[in-house]
Order: sequence, then C-alpha cells, then structure tokens
Amino acid sequence: MTVRPRTAMILAAGLATRMRPLTDHTAKPLLRLAGQTLLDHALDRLAEVGVETVVVNAHWHADKLAAHLAARATPPRTVLRREAQLLETGGGVLAALDLLGPEPFFVVNGDAFWLNGPSPALARLAAAFDPEVADAVLLLQRAAPVMAEIGRGDFALDPWGVPRRPREFELVPYVFAGASIMHPALLRDCMPGAFSLNQPWNQALAAGRLRAIVHDGDWFHLSTPADLDDAETALAGR
Repeated sequence: MTVRPRTAMILAAGLATRMRPLTDHTAKPLLRLAGQTLLDHALDRLAEVGVETVVVNAHWHADKLAAHLAARATPPRTVLRREAQLLETGGGVLAALDLLGPEPFFVVNGDAFWLNGPSPALARLAAAFDPEVADAVLLLQRAAPVMAEIGRGDFALDPWGVPRRPREFELVPYVFAGASIMHPALLRDCMPGAFSLNQPWNQALAAGRLRAIVHDGDWFHLSTPADLDDAETALAGR
C-alpha cells in the first residue's frame, strides 16, 4: 500500500550566502520565481499530495518568514519552528520530530523548485517508499541537463533504485533534487545538535536502507542570483 504522508518539513533556516545580495535582507525561500515565492511553490506541491501540516524551520530573517506564513490563506497548515542557532538540515528535522509525528513524512528544501512530470514528484516518492526495506527515498535529478555548477554529482543509482556515493575521482550522473520521504527511524542514531542529513543518509546507505528515484520533469538548481535569473527566463519562455 502506498504511504500517504500527512506531515512534511520545509528547510528554510539557512543563511543562503551564495544567493547574496538578494538574501541580504530576506530569507532565500521568500525569493520569487514565476510569480510567487519559492516557499509557496513548495507548500503548493505538498498540498497537492494531501499533506495537512508542514513544519517550517527558520533562523535567517525568521520574522519575515513568520509574517509570510501568517498571511498565507491556503492549505496546508504551517507551523514555524525558530532555531536560535542553526541546526543544519539533519539537526533541524530531528528537532521537529515532535511535530512531524511517528509516521513517514516529506522533507523539502526551501529553495527546491521543480515542475512535475506525468504525476507529482512527491506522489512518486511516496509510491516508492517501502518501510520494510528503506528508511528514506530521495528524489534525484539527472546532472547532464542542469545548467549550473554542481560538482562531481551526488549519487550513482542502480536499476533497483539503490544509490551509492561517488568513488574517488568519479563523476556520477545524479544530484539530489531537494526532496525526500523519510521515516523517523532514519534519525534514530542521531544526537541533538547541528548535523547534515548526509550523516543519516550515509548510515542508511551502509545498512542498505536508502533508496532513490529519478525526477521525470524539469528541475532548477537555484544557488546564485544568476541561477534564479536563468530559471525565470526559462519559465517565461514556456
């Protein structure tokens, strides 16, 4: 049976230094693309797959994030969780488990922006998630068409959806697309504090309990002001 998460987390606390000066006076998820904020795009994607409650963590310009969420009138329900000190991606999710609950949930980066393929990417993640064999499923993007600096890539992927990290000097064909579904069990060995989600992902990889799917629509890497301009131009040309 397909898992249907009712909760999710949007990671919105980062400083977004590479996006400056656009983020000197606002949080990166509040930057606008195609007529609305990146945060609203992510919330809309979660709403379309039935998510009811979304936890949004905040640190950089947290008051502006709070005001924006308070003014949003459409689902899903949002809960702002302020971080006095940055907890990074993994620490932020771990600190929010009391709100996310004991069942599987989505995690979406606050700057993730994609266009769905034939079916919603988040629905595909949920359909691919089997808690008997995995603690998390990641959404990956083919690196070849990405018009931005993405390094050597993040993962290789076998035909059964089992990812692996690149070997020394290896270029791998997929990058993390900023969305995943996970069970709280993924974080069972993590201690409170600041840490990256890469830590539990690598532990799950070693245990054979990490899976991935490849995005089948368009995806935009949004790290710098030039990336945002390129995405706006590409979307305007549609």
